[in-house]
Amino acid sequence: MPLTKEQKDTILKKLIDHMKEAKSVIFADYQGVSVKDIKALRKLMRQEGVKFQVAKKTLMKLAAKESGYQELPAEIIEGPVGAAFCTEDELAGARLIYQFAKKVKNLKLRGALFGGKVLSVAETKELAALPGRLELISKFIFLINYPVSGFVRALNAIREKREQPAAQAAEQPAQAEQPAAQTEQPAAQPEQPAQTV
Repeated sequence: MPLTKEQKDTILKKLIDHMKEAKSVIFADYQGVSVKDIKALRKLMRQEGVKFQVAKKTLMKLAAKESGYQELPAEIIEGPVGAAFCTEDELAGARLIYQFAKKVKNLKLRGALFGGKVLSVAETKELAALPGRLELISKFIFLINYPVSGFVRALNAIREKREQPAAQAAEQPAQAEQPAAQTEQPAAQPEQPAQTV
């Protein structure tokens, strides 16, 4: 059943609001994906603060234009289009769709709106391969702490080396000193003059 004008206007307004508040918008072709799989994907996205909405191509184009983006290329809105609106982690939508598509072959990344630009399918796949915000934060914290932990390890190694000889000395029984053996040598006798005959 076709949508009424009021329904289209409501969907368009919702899409525009989502696009304006999102840090990134990731488009996906979901043709051939079961309703069960779409629900599972939506659930994963909700857990990461991502909203996923399905809409007609014409409404997606209008919403992008109204949100300040250039014309969406045909490769982005090919097939039935769903959009993941990322409001927390800008990479979450791309990463989730990309990983989910490994299990559900019919799901395909179609492009993105990111940093004020329209990204191609190839650029969106590169975006999906980047580590997420939490992973980057944990790596950053590790790098900050690494020199300190390395310094502590070095100090501990030095301390252990200093303590090691003392511990070894305590473990070895003290050996009693033995007096040097004295050898008596006979006293030299005076030479006797040779006897003449």
